[in-house]
Amino acid sequence: MSDTPASPTTAFDRLEQLLEFPVDFPPKIMGRRVDGFAQAISDTVREHVPGFDPGTMVLRPSSQGTWMSLTVVVHIESRAQLEALYQAVAGHPMVRIVL
Repeated sequence: MSDTPASPTTAFDRLEQLLEFPVDFPPKIMGRRVDGFAQAISDTVREHVPGFDPGTMVLRPSSQGTWMSLTVVVHIESRAQLEALYQAVAGHPMVRIVL
Protein backbone atom coordinates (compact mmCIF):
# COMPACT_ATOMS: atom_id res chain seq x y z
CA MET A 1 0.00 0.00 0.00
CA SER A 2 1.34 3.42 -0.91
CA ASP A 3 1.56 6.36 1.49
CA THR A 4 1.46 8.81 -1.42
CA PRO A 5 -1.92 10.55 -1.67
CA ALA A 6 -3.63 10.41 -5.05
CA SER A 7 -3.47 13.66 -6.98
CA PRO A 8 -6.72 15.58 -6.90
CA THR A 9 -8.81 15.45 -10.04
CA THR A 10 -10.02 18.80 -11.30
CA ALA A 11 -13.20 19.45 -13.23
CA PHE A 12 -11.05 20.04 -16.31
CA ASP A 13 -9.36 16.66 -15.82
CA ARG A 14 -12.77 14.99 -15.78
CA LEU A 15 -13.93 17.00 -18.79
CA GLU A 16 -10.81 16.07 -20.73
CA GLN A 17 -11.59 12.39 -20.10
CA LEU A 18 -15.09 12.87 -21.52
CA LEU A 19 -14.33 15.16 -24.45
CA GLU A 20 -12.40 14.65 -27.63
CA PHE A 21 -10.88 17.87 -28.93
CA PRO A 22 -11.75 19.72 -31.06
CA VAL A 23 -15.30 19.86 -29.73
CA ASP A 24 -18.35 22.12 -29.87
CA PHE A 25 -18.96 22.97 -26.21
CA PRO A 26 -22.03 24.78 -24.78
CA PRO A 27 -21.22 26.69 -21.57
CA LYS A 28 -24.10 28.42 -19.83
CA ILE A 29 -23.25 31.83 -18.37
CA MET A 30 -25.47 33.57 -15.83
CA GLY A 31 -25.49 37.09 -14.50
CA ARG A 32 -27.76 39.98 -13.61
CA ARG A 33 -30.04 41.13 -16.39
CA VAL A 34 -28.43 44.48 -17.12
CA ASP A 35 -27.73 46.46 -20.26
CA GLY A 36 -24.56 45.32 -21.94
CA PHE A 37 -24.37 41.86 -20.32
CA ALA A 38 -24.76 39.87 -23.55
CA GLN A 39 -22.37 42.17 -25.43
CA ALA A 40 -19.73 41.96 -22.69
CA ILE A 41 -19.91 38.16 -22.66
CA SER A 42 -19.82 37.99 -26.45
CA ASP A 43 -16.70 40.18 -26.50
CA THR A 44 -15.01 38.02 -23.85
CA VAL A 45 -15.85 34.79 -25.66
CA ARG A 46 -14.55 36.17 -28.98
CA GLU A 47 -11.21 37.00 -27.35
CA HIS A 48 -10.72 33.28 -26.72
CA VAL A 49 -12.69 31.80 -29.62
CA PRO A 50 -12.15 34.14 -32.59
CA GLY A 51 -14.63 32.31 -34.83
CA PHE A 52 -17.48 32.62 -32.32
CA ASP A 53 -20.71 33.93 -33.88
CA PRO A 54 -22.61 36.01 -31.29
CA GLY A 55 -25.79 35.48 -33.30
CA THR A 56 -25.85 31.90 -32.02
CA MET A 57 -26.16 32.91 -28.35
CA VAL A 58 -29.37 31.84 -26.67
CA LEU A 59 -30.59 34.36 -24.08
CA ARG A 60 -33.10 33.43 -21.39
CA PRO A 61 -34.27 35.80 -18.67
CA SER A 62 -35.27 34.39 -15.28
CA SER A 63 -38.96 34.20 -14.44
CA GLN A 64 -38.67 37.37 -12.32
CA GLY A 65 -36.52 39.11 -14.94
CA THR A 66 -33.63 39.72 -12.55
CA TRP A 67 -31.14 37.27 -14.07
CA MET A 68 -30.06 36.40 -17.60
CA SER A 69 -28.77 33.08 -18.81
CA LEU A 70 -26.65 32.95 -21.96
CA THR A 71 -25.85 29.70 -23.70
CA VAL A 72 -23.01 29.91 -26.17
CA VAL A 73 -21.82 27.07 -28.36
CA VAL A 74 -18.11 27.45 -29.00
CA HIS A 75 -15.72 25.39 -31.08
CA ILE A 76 -12.89 24.50 -28.70
CA GLU A 77 -9.58 23.19 -30.03
CA SER A 78 -7.90 22.19 -26.76
CA ARG A 79 -8.19 21.86 -23.01
CA ALA A 80 -5.98 24.95 -22.62
CA GLN A 81 -8.39 27.01 -24.74
CA LEU A 82 -11.37 25.74 -22.73
CA GLU A 83 -9.68 26.56 -19.42
CA ALA A 84 -8.69 30.05 -20.60
CA LEU A 85 -12.23 30.75 -21.82
CA TYR A 86 -13.79 29.49 -18.60
CA GLN A 87 -11.43 31.54 -16.42
CA ALA A 88 -12.03 34.70 -18.46
CA VAL A 89 -15.80 34.35 -18.41
CA ALA A 90 -16.03 33.22 -14.77
CA GLY A 91 -13.77 36.11 -13.75
CA HIS A 92 -15.86 38.73 -15.54
CA PRO A 93 -17.45 41.12 -13.03
CA MET A 94 -20.90 40.79 -14.62
CA VAL A 95 -20.93 36.97 -14.38
CA ARG A 96 -22.42 35.19 -11.38
CA ILE A 97 -21.89 31.55 -12.43
CA VAL A 98 -20.68 29.46 -15.39
CA LEU A 99 -21.87 25.92 -15.96
